[in-house]
Amino acid sequence: MSPLIIDFLQQLRDTTWLEWIGTATGLVCVYLAAKQHIWNWPISILSVTCYLVIFYQHRLYGDSMLQVYFLLTAIYGWYYWRKRDLSSDKPISSLSFNQCLITIAAIIILGASLGFALQRWTDTDVPYVDGMCTAMSFGAQLLMTRKILQSWMIWIAVNICYIPLYLHKDLAMTAVLYVIFAGIAWKGYRDWKNTYFTLENARTSTP
Repeated sequence: MSPLIIDFLQQLRDTTWLEWIGTATGLVCVYLAAKQHIWNWPISILSVTCYLVIFYQHRLYGDSMLQVYFLLTAIYGWYYWRKRDLSSDKPISSLSFNQCLITIAAIIILGASLGFALQRWTDTDVPYVDGMCTAMSFGAQLLMTRKILQSWMIWIAVNICYIPLYLHKDLAMTAVLYVIFAGIAWKGYRDWKNTYFTLENARTSTP
C-alpha cells in the first residue's frame, strides 16, 4: 500500500472527537446554507467553536482568528436572515464586474498582509497559504451574510485550496470534509444562481 494512503488512513484513525463534531456540524451548516435555511447559522456557531480550538492546536493561527470572525458573522447572519424571514423577503444579489475586481484585490491585499504578519510573529510553517485562505474565507463569509451570489464562487476556490493544507497538518478528516464542502459549494452556487435569475426575470417582466 502506498505510504501516502497509509499516512492518510492513520490520520483518520487519529481523528479526535472534537474534529468529528466540528466536521459533522460543519457539513450540516454548509448544506443548510446552500438550501438558504436559517438554521445553518446556529449550527455554524458550534462548528467554528470546535475548529477554533483545533486550528490553534495545529498552529494554523490565521484560521484560528478566522473562526472568531466566523462566530461573529454567524450571529449577524442569523439575525439578518431571521429579519428577512419575518418580512418574507430573502433576495439574492450579485456583484457588478467592478465590485468583483475590488473584492479580488481586497482579498489579495488582505491575504498578503496576513501572510507577512504570520511569518513575522508566529511559528507557523505555512504563513502565506494560511493567510490567503483566511482572506478568501473572510471575503466569502462576509458576502454570504448579505446573500451575495459570488460568495459561493469564493467558497469553491478556498475549499479546494484547504484540502492539501489540512492534509499537511495531519487533519485528514477535515480535508475530507472540505472535499465535500467544495461539492456543496458548487451545488449552492448553481441553486442560488437559478434563484437569482428567476427573480430577476420576474422583476423585468413585471409591467
